[in-house]
Amino acid sequence: MATAVIFEDQLRIPAIATLSDFRRWALSDSFPDRGRIDFVAGEIEVDMSPENLFFHGTLKSRICATLVEIVQEQELCYLFSDCTRISSVPGNVSAEPDVVFLSDDAIDTGRVTLVSTSSGEQDGYVEIEGPPDLIVEIVSDSSVKKDTERLPAAYFAAGIPEFWLVDARPKTINQHGELQFQIYHRGKTSYQPAVVESAGFQSSAVLNRKFRLERFTNSKGRPAYTLHVMR
Repeated sequence: MATAVIFEDQLRIPAIATLSDFRRWALSDSFPDRGRIDFVAGEIEVDMSPENLFFHGTLKSRICATLVEIVQEQELCYLFSDCTRISSVPGNVSAEPDVVFLSDDAIDTGRVTLVSTSSGEQDGYVEIEGPPDLIVEIVSDSSVKKDTERLPAAYFAAGIPEFWLVDARPKTINQHGELQFQIYHRGKTSYQPAVVESAGFQSSAVLNRKFRLERFTNSKGRPAYTLHVMR
């Protein structure tokens, strides 16, 4: 069993040996209320770095704003962002993705279970157990390996149908000023990238739409984004 880990007054990680141990801690009052702390393939991954405003925060807001419109159109689905914990025993993972898309069908068929608060209040849920329909991760300097390697493998093992990976850090922008945006669908043994069409659109089987994510500079010279949607 792992020994307790203490980072001064900022973070105390108790002795945790299994996914179940971690999930109990994550839903307890002693779990930190800031930072991102995930359990991936038997390891606890802690990221206390502040979120970059223009390469992460505004980008996530734009993706959510566009997807919310689709959610409202389709009605029987939900969009969550930040501090929404998803856990999977087959995936050996418990994480708080940047964006989570969940359908009523996933709930009604029992593909996922909504975990209640400790008080058991009606419609009070704090965790999604099982594979939601779609997850979006946005890469930060402190999470490159996790977002591009460890989490995709865990999400695939968890049975999540679709995974989006976005990287808008300046060092990854190509010569045409384009950010890195890739939709992944399930293959036989791992996620496979969706085909990028001539106009730059990629198909989402989950949302039944095609998407292209554009980065540009606004009138003040700051990064801005548009998630284009096509039926």
